[in-house]
Amino acid sequence: MSWNYYGFRPYVSVAERRRKAEREMAKLAKKGKAIRPVQIEGRTIARSFWGKAWCDNLESYMDYANRLPRGRTYVRNGSVVHLDIRSGEIEATVSGSELYQVKISITPAAKAKWKRLCHECSGAIGSLVELLRGRFSDHVMGIITRKETGLFPAPAEIELKCSCPDWATMCKHVAAVLYGVGARLDQSPELLFTLRSVNHEELITQAATASDLAGKTTSAGPELAESEIGAVFGIELDPQTAATAPTPAAPAPAKVRRKAKKPAPRKRRTKAKRQKRL
Repeated sequence: MSWNYYGFRPYVSVAERRRKAEREMAKLAKKGKAIRPVQIEGRTIARSFWGKAWCDNLESYMDYANRLPRGRTYVRNGSVVHLDIRSGEIEATVSGSELYQVKISITPAAKAKWKRLCHECSGAIGSLVELLRGRFSDHVMGIITRKETGLFPAPAEIELKCSCPDWATMCKHVAAVLYGVGARLDQSPELLFTLRSVNHEELITQAATASDLAGKTTSAGPELAESEIGAVFGIELDPQTAATAPTPAAPAPAKVRRKAKKPAPRKRRTKAKRQKRL
């Protein structure tokens, strides 16, 4: 790209940058690379409470405060043309004056912290049911995204790299990618577990083997319907045997029929008694 008289790159509109980025990413897609752009509708970057929690946690880091506003603008206008989240790593391409490559490394979560989170998430049978269905309940995500004690990485656990010439560690391209992670978590919250290099299936194991699990089933809310139980555990219940058969009523005791007493035969008066009576 040519430079102008003052030593700065000429201004390129956002629309032109986007068209150029789309052409370049289309070439990569033809070569077999899976392209995953971050698409934001409106001005709201994240809509789920865990996506918002990621962004709020990001904004709480004072070291990042100066560059975050530009990053919000970049992610909103579609400049993050590719974002891939893997175990301990975020790889992204951001459209600027050129296409810049961003790589963010995340330290794996400490084993002791992850063990505590698994134990805490096992506190409700409803969480186990949600996990078995491949979903994460608000109960689980509320614990996982809790500030400081959850799975969000601290600044010391994050290493930032960008191919742009900006000398700052937190450039606007990196900031846009970090906000893009919050948007991506809206649709795929399990990526937070992937990023911190932990296996979310351990939550199921912990919940299923918790010693106090049986005692808490009564407080887990309404009982599951038979169809839901079958769907969760992959079994088919027989409706005739699943329902409890009503206990037959005991037959009423037979009434004892008493024989009616025959009236005593009337005594005939003798002729002498009739004459005496007259």
